[in-house]
Amino acid sequence: MPREQGRKVVSTNRKARHDYTIVETFEAGMALMGTEVKSLRLGRASLVDAFAHFNGHELYLHGLHIPEYVMGTWTNHTPRRTRKLLLHKAELVKLEQKSREGGFTMVPLSLFFENGWCKLELALAKGKKSYDKRQDIATRDANREIARVLGRKNKGMDD
Repeated sequence: MPREQGRKVVSTNRKARHDYTIVETFEAGMALMGTEVKSLRLGRASLVDAFAHFNGHELYLHGLHIPEYVMGTWTNHTPRRTRKLLLHKAELVKLEQKSREGGFTMVPLSLFFENGWCKLELALAKGKKSYDKRQDIATRDANREIARVLGRKNKGMDD
């Protein structure tokens, strides 16, 4: 059977971009069981409340919910187990140093298959204050209004 080509997104964490300022992103592999991969290929996963944390010098993902595989038997996985993330040593050292600094956290942004391999987009992020969130919403609304006016002007529907 030929290997899949391209990128297939399984799940995204849209709330993360709202709650955090993304400083840097990393692409990490994951150590998964067979039934987890089968469940992910069906497009079933939730990144809500998921976060990454160091245990020693290894990075683990907590809170990722992958429902049990329907056709699985007694070998099925537990839905919210801790999963090891696979990164290059230099990336791990960089992440560990930054996470030890105050205010940084590691948040998963998306879960996807790339060329048949399950990957996780992990962000090094800083929490936003409520006034930062309001400012982002105001900026987004202003940009949307500008685009709307320019679109009407380009179509010749000036007021």
